[in-house]
Amino acid sequence: MMKKYLAEMLGTMVLVLMGCGSAVFAGNIAGVCGAGVGTLGVAMAFGLSVVAMAYTIGGISGCHINPAITLGVWLSKRMSGKDAAMYMIFQVIGAIIGSAIIYALVSTGGSSGVTMTGANSFGEGEMLQAFIAETVFTFIFVLVVLGATDEKRGAGNFAGLAIGLALVLIHIVCIPITGTSVNPARSIAPALFEGGVALSQLWLFIVAPFFGAAISAIVWRALTND
Repeated sequence: MMKKYLAEMLGTMVLVLMGCGSAVFAGNIAGVCGAGVGTLGVAMAFGLSVVAMAYTIGGISGCHINPAITLGVWLSKRMSGKDAAMYMIFQVIGAIIGSAIIYALVSTGGSSGVTMTGANSFGEGEMLQAFIAETVFTFIFVLVVLGATDEKRGAGNFAGLAIGLALVLIHIVCIPITGTSVNPARSIAPALFEGGVALSQLWLFIVAPFFGAAISAIVWRALTND
């Protein structure tokens, strides 16, 4: 069982390092900075990280690399409560390792992005907008995961591609609103290094994704209930 937990830790580390790292080191709008990739580039970095990890550790742990996905899978009765809890713990540890690497890189050099850590945040007076966005987009994302990985109705070997592309799509829309979390582990780690506002707003990026994931599990079970 430890192999599954370590796989989740490794996968989440890669997701945070590549996804948040793209925002930190090349997040400026293309043209403004020579190395800039803009919103689309950051969205692709997150999505491609999921695709890469899905085909790397999917056969070991299922490649959740996201506590919200783990919650949705557990509520769908596809895994035990013990495994779900351990998955979440190791996902957060992996995210912290990924953020620590980014912090070390920034501390020993420079960055050209619009953020130093990739932490999520929302503007003053925009808490409700952020909560709605994170809830709705996590609902969509976890629903795609549950559908694509369903044993009877799923996408089989194409599941990783479908999930990764769905994450790209979600980031394109949600980055301007919150920087896109839909993943509590991805938000916790950068907030710990950022501190300040990011840490004070962290609760939303834990509660809203979990809420969205719970809704997606209920909806998927209703759709597939024979």
